[in-house]
Amino acid sequence: MVIGGGVVGLTTGIALRRRGIDVVVHECAPEIRAAGAGLGLWANALAVFDALGVGEQVRAIGKPSEMYFHDPAGRLLETPEFGVEDHRFLLVHRAKLNDLLADAVGRGNIRLATGFAAYEEHADHVTVRSADGSEESADVLVGADGAYSAVRAQLVPGTPAQEHPGHHAWRAVLPEPGLALTEDRLILGGDRCRGGWVRTYDGGVYWLVNQFDAPEPTGTLKEQALARAAHLDESEHGGVLAELIRATPEDRILHNRIMLVPPLPHWASGRVVLAGDAAHAMSPHVTAGATLGIEDAALLGRLLSPAGDVVAALAAYEADRIPRYAQVAELSAAVEHAATPQGFARHYAAFSHWMITTAGNPVTA
Repeated sequence: MVIGGGVVGLTTGIALRRRGIDVVVHECAPEIRAAGAGLGLWANALAVFDALGVGEQVRAIGKPSEMYFHDPAGRLLETPEFGVEDHRFLLVHRAKLNDLLADAVGRGNIRLATGFAAYEEHADHVTVRSADGSEESADVLVGADGAYSAVRAQLVPGTPAQEHPGHHAWRAVLPEPGLALTEDRLILGGDRCRGGWVRTYDGGVYWLVNQFDAPEPTGTLKEQALARAAHLDESEHGGVLAELIRATPEDRILHNRIMLVPPLPHWASGRVVLAGDAAHAMSPHVTAGATLGIEDAALLGRLLSPAGDVVAALAAYEADRIPRYAQVAELSAAVEHAATPQGFARHYAAFSHWMITTAGNPVTA
């Protein structure tokens, strides 16, 4: 049983079904949907989707993009020590990806409007109680229910999601930007701001603005985003990014106060395990949370089998994941605390290079 019908929960369902394991995905919402707008998938995530037989479909709803940074004057912040492969990713729309993955899991294997309440673990099974009071047994319970995970609250008490102080993000997808955009642009600017735009596969554009150490936002969401965009372009009226923000209806703009999951002492017990943001929700400044969660799903699919030792498999999963995410945290912090935009760009490329080149080689499998 998988709790959570997001990218990681659905990918886990696909991976386990391909191993011959019966899977039911429980989603508390009344429909498969996605919080957020655009989603970057790196080569390691695409390799997982290829192995699961959906890579071609995922690429069909994405646009190949590159993660290079510029300064507010438009100058490229070069990272000559890293190759082009360390900068390439696929931009997809979250909601379209979730729909595609739900179809691959099989809609009949997804139970909507089914909230998780609690579990009781036994030697040979887990009893799961839903919010409506009904109970069901499973061999394994996977908590893929996000940063505010109810499964984590029982498995690792006292580890609620924590605010990343002063870290905010604004973003939107604009289906018809009204501008002839010939390139994507990501910018590192002053006052700890960064942002830019990426063209989508269907002719739209995804724009985003982030700020570390931000004061408490005031004004409308559009005003908040424009205030940060002013640090990202030296043009008189804020350049293309400001134009895109001004063209976006207020109700299309998403704002998030970034939340993190603290390092956990364990991710699994005998038959219960965490995956994705439930285990390691992180700052989006390295744009790799979903990709890393997809790795989790793939590893569970490799380690679990219909007749295998569940306890040993989940112990091996935890032994692999915890050290990997300790390294993720270290590399992510180097990006966040870079003293200069050039340093940010270099640490970012170092992170993506590490992530891509070390993926797919679990130390315990």
